[in-house]
Amino acid sequence: MRVCIVFASMSGNTEDIAVLIKRELETNLFQVDLEEMDGYSASEILAYDAVLIGSYTWGDGDLPYEAEDFDEELAELQLNGMLAGVFGSGDRVYPSYCEAVHIFEKSLSKCGATIVCDKLEIEFDPNTDADREACKRFANQLVQALMENVTR
Repeated sequence: MRVCIVFASMSGNTEDIAVLIKRELETNLFQVDLEEMDGYSASEILAYDAVLIGSYTWGDGDLPYEAEDFDEELAELQLNGMLAGVFGSGDRVYPSYCEAVHIFEKSLSKCGATIVCDKLEIEFDPNTDADREACKRFANQLVQALMENVTR
């Protein structure tokens, strides 16, 4: 099965989360492609069995500029049941902590994707055992959903 992880990362925090998720998925023998959101066409995710979208939040709750085009393209897609999940990094100093995660989850749902992973929100980088374990749990929620989908 093929999984695409598309992410936007300015400081490297969201990319670090994406890499941890990718490693966990690969231990289950999935083919996982890791793609930077900037310049990536949302329509390319249609070739996959599942998609995970990761982004940091800009300012007081905005999508970063490199994620805006991707989100607009995403709105044009019909994902009808594609398995999906959303993750991101943030800073609790801001009032809309990890808002990009919420924005992308709504966008995926509007396109018909089936959200199978609980939102993963990490403050800054995943540098604690608890953060790394949360990344593994997130990945394994997708693994379980993909395996259940195969047996149907």
